[in-house]
Amino acid sequence: MTADSTHSKPKGSSCGRTRREFLRQTGAGFTSVTLTGMLASDGFFASRATAAGQLGGAARGSKITLRDGRVIEGRLAKLKSLAEKPMAAPADGAPDPRLIVLIDDNLRRVFVPLRRILEADESATGQAYETFRVRQSVADKGGRVAMVGPIVRIKEFSEFGRRILEMNTNQGRISVIQGITLITPKYIKVEALNVSKGKNFIWDMRIAFTSLPRETLSKILALQIDPKNIEHRLKLVRLYLQAERYKDAELELDQVLNDFPERKEQFARTLLELNQAFARRALAEIRLRSQAGQHRLARRMLEQFPDQFPPDKVAGETLVAASELQNDYRARFEQGDEVLKKIDEHLALIRDSALRDRLKPIRDEIHNELYLDSLPRMAAYRQFWDDSTLEPEDKLALAVSGWLVGSNDATRRLPVALSLYEVRGLVRQYLAEPVKLQRNRILAEFASQEGANPTQVAKILAHMKPPLETPALEALPGFFELAVDGLAGEPAVTYYVQLPPEYDPHRRYPTVLTLHGAGTTPQQQIDWWAGSSEDGGPRLGQATRQGYIVVAPLWSKEHQTEYRYSAAEHAAVLNVLRDACRRFSVDTDKVFLSGHSMGGDAAWDVGVAHPDLWAGVIPIVAQADRYVQHYRDNAENLPFYLVAGELDGRKSATNAPLLDHYLTRAYNATVVEYQGRGHEHFSDEILNLFDWMGRYERNFHPREFQCRSMRSWDNFFWWIELDDLPPRTIVEPESWPPGRGTRAAETRATVTATNGVNIRTGAGRVTVWLSPGVIDFQQRTSVTVNGASLRLQGGFIEPDLTVLLEDARTRADRKHPFWAKVELPTGRVNVLE
Repeated sequence: MTADSTHSKPKGSSCGRTRREFLRQTGAGFTSVTLTGMLASDGFFASRATAAGQLGGAARGSKITLRDGRVIEGRLAKLKSLAEKPMAAPADGAPDPRLIVLIDDNLRRVFVPLRRILEADESATGQAYETFRVRQSVADKGGRVAMVGPIVRIKEFSEFGRRILEMNTNQGRISVIQGITLITPKYIKVEALNVSKGKNFIWDMRIAFTSLPRETLSKILALQIDPKNIEHRLKLVRLYLQAERYKDAELELDQVLNDFPERKEQFARTLLELNQAFARRALAEIRLRSQAGQHRLARRMLEQFPDQFPPDKVAGETLVAASELQNDYRARFEQGDEVLKKIDEHLALIRDSALRDRLKPIRDEIHNELYLDSLPRMAAYRQFWDDSTLEPEDKLALAVSGWLVGSNDATRRLPVALSLYEVRGLVRQYLAEPVKLQRNRILAEFASQEGANPTQVAKILAHMKPPLETPALEALPGFFELAVDGLAGEPAVTYYVQLPPEYDPHRRYPTVLTLHGAGTTPQQQIDWWAGSSEDGGPRLGQATRQGYIVVAPLWSKEHQTEYRYSAAEHAAVLNVLRDACRRFSVDTDKVFLSGHSMGGDAAWDVGVAHPDLWAGVIPIVAQADRYVQHYRDNAENLPFYLVAGELDGRKSATNAPLLDHYLTRAYNATVVEYQGRGHEHFSDEILNLFDWMGRYERNFHPREFQCRSMRSWDNFFWWIELDDLPPRTIVEPESWPPGRGTRAAETRATVTATNGVNIRTGAGRVTVWLSPGVIDFQQRTSVTVNGASLRLQGGFIEPDLTVLLEDARTRADRKHPFWAKVELPTGRVNVLE
């Protein structure tokens, strides 16, 4: 194996103000800074931790730490509703629970449940920000922009910080001249400018500092400073430093020193600190790439590290850390090479030529496919390969079985190991076989194999490659255009996949399944998450960088402009997910469902209709309607991250009651609202989204859950399947809205402390799907539905290989197959709130 602005609390009472008025009044821009005396003679960057705090400017404000580890800074306020007045006094002395926390960082307003906060420091003054105010003729009269329509075109900012934005409105297309009026390391304030001809608008919007490249910013900022004033020039350096854009800060400082050579010695320490900060960032990037499975890239970066960051420019501990990483890589690659060498040595010692012939295909597979992420499977083999008490056959058995089922379950019995290899072949055939008669034939062959039991087959499923081989398009590395059957009577669904660099089918990858909006394409969704591919070159976006698979189905009809909540749309999404899992190494515990606009509406609905499938749901500029409102409690065990624009029509008001439900009940929901923005794609938020996704994975075996159903196909939740739902609870999309008094069918399920399951449901029939994550098959089990207990022979439920294989084939979740099922009528009852 070889490596080819000061934040303050609102003063006085805000009784009678709306939330938006309150936010507008407390959302003033950061204060400007005084440069005089900011730079000491021995350099201004004493350390990364203290630099920003010593430079003056506006403070970041209070800080909260969430239970998932995220830290958010800004001004804080406690709300009882996203729609109500935030500081209004309660009527008649009634309790005034404020269970929603708002954090305003002048770019975004982030809303989180109070009970999801681990720690809050409301007295923190934060670190100081460097800011630049840009003189512009800001419109102070005219129509206030209350809603931002679909954006048609945005020109690039000129060196004067101005641009033209065109958007469609109910009065036709309008053009707005905007100008940058404030630049901080976190956000940029953009306002509508005065025009001598035409209509003026009052509009304050915010964009992330990261949205503008250094070339554009430098041209704009060059007109705001005196280039011959070193204090002004150093202010630019501090701006990039506070934004943690260390390379940009270094480039700016290099230009300063070229223009002021007599000050070079004075800032030698500053340059050193910048190099150290940049080196730390480079080392963090290497670790990120390594964690994403991009080992060849990480190793190349480590090999180049000493040349980029020589000892005279970088702190010793950083170089030591880089050296340790490089040594660890070298050792792991050497271990892999040694494993392959030892396998060949032990194979050569096998006297039986027929046995050697049986082992050779396995040897070739390991030689071709063993890599760093599958190397731990060889741990038992490595531990015993020099044990003189073991025969070569015993040692090879450890290698073969470890490769197939993992080192913890490796066996020294070669016949068993070879049987596992044969069983894996049968499993692969079964999962790929579309004809039931042929699957039955394959099932019969399992009977003759020693390793053909549910325990071993489940381990094989967890360690095997996807069962379907899929050739990639030659023009775009790792990019696929595929098709899968849609709903019966509907056309096939086309979908696209982008794999991350150095994709290894033996590694599980987090995945984003993303849904396009009206007038956009699945390819644009791939670009948004993984970056665009210029002339067939590699994508450089965040999914690429962080090692995510991106899946984008063409889920809607041609010219469709709104989501229809239909079975065909659900089938398009779910069938694509299952087909992708059959072809690619998707980590089914880390699949995130996302969508923009109409696709965000779909993601929200599909997410709460099938909450057991997702690690989290990310609706962007979406609206909660129809079933989403009725399925509000289905989100209790499903993390949500919602992104919206403040001026996106009435969506904020429409969504507020449902979001209040999520937030006040401490569901795992984060709501982000961009100030002055409308119906956009919000690429500004993508780093925060990946930070959030990296903290979550699906809980496939919740001990307790409740769910609601109003469509016949919304009937599978974690480990129960419902059939024969009461007709009065079902409202198909074409029959919407529901009649008076119609309520969703509710189901509650619990895993008991005595190895049983207890279900209350209004469905006429229920199938309970069981696996070791739900019950212990070695212990007596009870199944109770609507108060009636199922009689089990001997009190035990036996795992069934046929059930396991068919479940793995249909659901395509090789990580969590069900081992047994119990089907029974329920003695239907109504279980409603």
